[in-house]
Amino acid sequence: MKNPREVIIAPMLTEKTTSLQNANNNYTFKVSLNANKIEIAEAIERIFNVNVLSVNTIRQRGKNKRMGRFVGKRADWKKAIVKLKQGDSITEFET
Repeated sequence: MKNPREVIIAPMLTEKTTSLQNANNNYTFKVSLNANKIEIAEAIERIFNVNVLSVNTIRQRGKNKRMGRFVGKRADWKKAIVKLKQGDSITEFET
């Protein structure tokens, strides 16, 4: 099994993710590209000591960027939306 800290890269805190958190008990994380839903759920449960009901993942393609005549590309990344059991919460997200 992978180290949970290698699977979960960072939490995502935006207005949209905050409204999802308040309405549906969903939390959003930036995760490793090669992590699957089972590994993500196990990592969240081990790190934050909560019960995960479901995991939805989204692969984001990196944008093409230019700096003058030079063309580059941002890295691809993966986002996971995790639904927790009613009554569970992640205190690190609360401000």
